[in-house]
Amino acid sequence: MPADEGFSQVDRMLGDRFGAPPHYHIRAPGRVNLIGEHTDYNEGFVLPAAVDRYVVIAAAPADDRVIRLLSTAFSGEASLPADRPEAATVPPWARYVQGVALELRRAGVVLCGLHGVIGGDLPVGAGLSSSAALEVGTALALLAAAGADRDRREIATLSRRAEEEFVGVRCGIMDQFTVALARRGHALFLDCRTLESDYLPLPAALALVVCDTGVRRALGDSAYNVRRRECDEAVERLRAVRPDVRALRDLGPQDLDVAAGLPDPLRRRVRHVAMENARVRAAVAALRRGEAGALGRLLDSSHASLRDDFEVSTPELEAMVEAARSAPGCLGARLVGAGFGGSVLALVERAAAPAFVAAARDAYRRTIQREGTFLVCEAAGAAAVTTVDRGENP
Repeated sequence: MPADEGFSQVDRMLGDRFGAPPHYHIRAPGRVNLIGEHTDYNEGFVLPAAVDRYVVIAAAPADDRVIRLLSTAFSGEASLPADRPEAATVPPWARYVQGVALELRRAGVVLCGLHGVIGGDLPVGAGLSSSAALEVGTALALLAAAGADRDRREIATLSRRAEEEFVGVRCGIMDQFTVALARRGHALFLDCRTLESDYLPLPAALALVVCDTGVRRALGDSAYNVRRRECDEAVERLRAVRPDVRALRDLGPQDLDVAAGLPDPLRRRVRHVAMENARVRAAVAALRRGEAGALGRLLDSSHASLRDDFEVSTPELEAMVEAARSAPGCLGARLVGAGFGGSVLALVERAAAPAFVAAARDAYRRTIQREGTFLVCEAAGAAAVTTVDRGENP
C-alpha cells in the first residue's frame, strides 16, 4: 500500500477525538510464514515473509506526558502515563501497547505524550501476526514521538518480551523480527537462536494466497501455550540422555531414535520440530534452485506434520487445505500461524490466482457451509514511520 493510502480513517478519528492532525504515519505489515511452524520458540529455523496488509497508526505529539490511543477495530481508549505505563488499566487490545511502552522505558527511552489511532487492513486472528504488527508499529510511534531511535533487532526483541509478559503468549521471535526487518519481494531465512538471517528473492511467477477460514483464535486462550510447555518438557526429559540438548532445535531427523522413549504426545512433538527444521532448510535450497514445485511439496509435508504430530489443525483448516489443493495453479498448501483456527497459505502460480480464488472459495463453501476470505499477497517491506508535515517519502 502506498505511504499515503489507508490512513484516511485513522487521520479523521485522530482529528475528531484529539483535535490534532497527524504528525506521524506508521505502517507495519503482517507476516506469513512459508514454512517453519512452531520452530521459532524451539530456537529453530523459519522462512517467513511480510505481506502487504498493514496495521496503520496516525499519531501526534501530546504535551501532557500521557499516551492515549484508540483502535478502529476494538472499543475502549487506552490512557498510559508516559513515566509509568505499566500502572494503567487498559482495554485488552491495549495490553500489547502497554507492554511495548514498558519495554521501551526499560531500554532507557524517555517516553513522551502521544495521541494516536490504530487501524488498517490486516485481519486480526487470521494467523498473520497482527499482534506483532501492532507491537512493532507502536514501538516506532513511541520512538518517533520521543525523538529516539533503536536498532530494528532490539525493537523486535523488546516487542516479543511485551507479548510474553503482558499478554501471556510465550511466542518466539519470528513474527516481530519479520515485521521489523522484512525486505520487499523476499522471504527471510532466520535462525531463531543466533538471529542470523538471509534474504531470499521470491519468484515473480508465484503468488502467496492467504486463505482465511473465518475461524478466529486468541493465542493466550488456546492450546498454543500447552504446545510450548510440551516442548519444554520434552527437552527436560531428553537432557537425561543428551545433556547437550538446549532446545528441540538441537535434534535433527537423524536423532529421532533418542526421542523414541518419550511418552506420547511428546514423542510426536519432537518429531514435528526436528523434521520441520529440516524442511525449512530444504525449502531454502529449493528457492535458491528456483524449484517451486519442490517448495510446494514441502508445504504439503509441513501441513501433515502440523496436523498429525503437532495436532494444531481444525476441521475448517483441513477443509481449506483441501479446497486450495484442488484449485487451479496450487503448488502446495498448509495451515499457517499457530493453528487452532486462522488461515491457510497456498503457493499459487500467479497467472492462475483469479481462477484459484474462485475455485477454492466455492469448494470451501460447499464443504463447511461458510465463507472464506482470500488475500492474494505480495511480499512487503518492513514497518516504516514517516513524518506527515515534512512530506512523505515513498
